[in-house]
Amino acid sequence: MSNSASHIVVLTGAGVSAESGLGTFRDKGGLWTKYDLAEVATPEGFAADPAKVHGFYNARRANALEAEANAAHAALARLEAAGALIVTQNVDDLHERAGAENVIHMHGQLMRAFCVACDTRFDAPREMGVDDPCPACGSGPTRPDIVWFGEMPYHMERIIDALEACELFVAIGTSGEVYPAAGFVEEARRTGAETLEINMEATGGRFDRRIIGPASQVVPLWVDEVLGA
Repeated sequence: MSNSASHIVVLTGAGVSAESGLGTFRDKGGLWTKYDLAEVATPEGFAADPAKVHGFYNARRANALEAEANAAHAALARLEAAGALIVTQNVDDLHERAGAENVIHMHGQLMRAFCVACDTRFDAPREMGVDDPCPACGSGPTRPDIVWFGEMPYHMERIIDALEACELFVAIGTSGEVYPAAGFVEEARRTGAETLEINMEATGGRFDRRIIGPASQVVPLWVDEVLGA
């Protein structure tokens, strides 16, 4: 395996999967506008109405299973094979379906579940329900393995270590508004890394340069440039 891209950390957000038919949170008509996320994306919401929460994530899981990875996912899989690290805010598995093998899912994964009682993680069924038992302890409740508002994102120590060591940090298809990910560009800049934003429009982050356009079009071209293809 080549290590030509081993100095690169890539953060992906909803904009990478939007062209695969998966809705973003902040666009007009996005998930923010259709649901009260306090009811379906918080521990308190799950405690109050677990059936409603499972219904929300069952629909999102079905949507993700019907989607297909796009050219941006495929290009980033090539970049990962060359040594880059992909960190994603997305909870779908499209990076993996495109061939990426070691993606860090900082917000969890729709295709995984965990037991509140014993903290066991396991593959989620297509539809989860209130009475689903834990395959390890037989207890529950079980819930989607998703980081909800008010919870700590996964793998933060590993991510920060990678940002401090990288030479290039690239944010693709992310709004730059949700912390801690919104602070990654400053973390990378602090240790001298070059920073690049690839997005449909510029955000407020302090990036050294930007590439504007649809991810499925501009990401493959950028990856070709990096790999000398």
